[in-house]
Amino acid sequence: MCDLLQVTKEMMNEIYLGLPVHVGQSKMKTFAYLKDRIWKRMQGWNEKFLSWASKEILIKAVAQAIPTFAMGCFDLSKSLCDQIGAMICRFWWNHQEGKHKIHWLSKEQMLKPKEEGGLGFRDIHLFNLAMLAKQVWRLWQQPDSLCSRVLKAKYFPHTSVLEAKPKTGMSYTWRSILGGLDVVKKGMVWRVGDGAGLNIWLDPWIPREFSRRPRTPRGHILLSEMAELIDPYTGQWDVQLVRDTFWEEDAELILALPVHQGRDNNLAWHYDKHGVFSVKSAYKVARADFLRNKSNFGQQGGSNCNPGGPWKNIWKLRCPNKIKHFLWRFAHNSHPLRCNLARRGMKICTRCPVCNHMGEDGGHLFFKCRVAKLL
Repeated sequence: MCDLLQVTKEMMNEIYLGLPVHVGQSKMKTFAYLKDRIWKRMQGWNEKFLSWASKEILIKAVAQAIPTFAMGCFDLSKSLCDQIGAMICRFWWNHQEGKHKIHWLSKEQMLKPKEEGGLGFRDIHLFNLAMLAKQVWRLWQQPDSLCSRVLKAKYFPHTSVLEAKPKTGMSYTWRSILGGLDVVKKGMVWRVGDGAGLNIWLDPWIPREFSRRPRTPRGHILLSEMAELIDPYTGQWDVQLVRDTFWEEDAELILALPVHQGRDNNLAWHYDKHGVFSVKSAYKVARADFLRNKSNFGQQGGSNCNPGGPWKNIWKLRCPNKIKHFLWRFAHNSHPLRCNLARRGMKICTRCPVCNHMGEDGGHLFFKCRVAKLL
């Protein structure tokens, strides 16, 4: 082949078009170049005196955006994503390289949306899964594309991409895409057309917040296909059959659904009113599922924040962003005041250095101290 094409020399680079050519057993080594790029960027930023607002913009627009292209094709592994997240948190709290400052808030707290008391930083691993879910959605929406036909012929020749299973010898790209398939299954819903081909008990088709399958146990019910619930004469739901088969909560939701005879069933994204998939929505679904599973195991991440609290009001203030960040830290009691430093284990006198009367905490320093009252 080289003689026919007159190729005199072949060169194999590790990176081609911004992605690794070969993914070995160590995923950490394969994608280490992403971590190095982020670290080099932060070295340049650490030499400057940046405000909290400037750091937030740099983290969201640059540091978290660097691995986005690779995350659309590969699963970067959770350990690497956690290391990148730790680098970002270290940069956020430190003002100079080589100095280890106190992290006043947990990483879980900073990953929360701003309206819930966080800063809206991304959980990189969950965002990685949301990017891979986009590839699954494309394979479903564009079955005639070259990529879809090649993957279907090799990995799921007799089923759809939604029913694809892992198999021996699959590439790391396909293994990564299967990781995004779980996110798609958590957010998809079938819009009923004529009901043909939809399984009543296994397919998600009832529009509900969590599980979109019937809560009614199947028991000894023989019905299995959606079309069996539709009256063939009227083309609408068989009301009596639906009420006899399902619990009341399921029956009410089913009878409220429109039936479109002569139209195929359509797969839609449940968390968008138009049924359109987006990475932003998929990330919210993945994060909500992660937090729900975490709470089921009795784990709590960060402090509990009320979404109806002062957080929205802080970020809507018409003032410089550095003041908003100052107020945000004040609301979280994360300023390096003497009582806070003592709470973190430092041996320090907690009395206010101005009035020498009470402990220096947020309430005293900004409201109760005699100098603060004068101001």
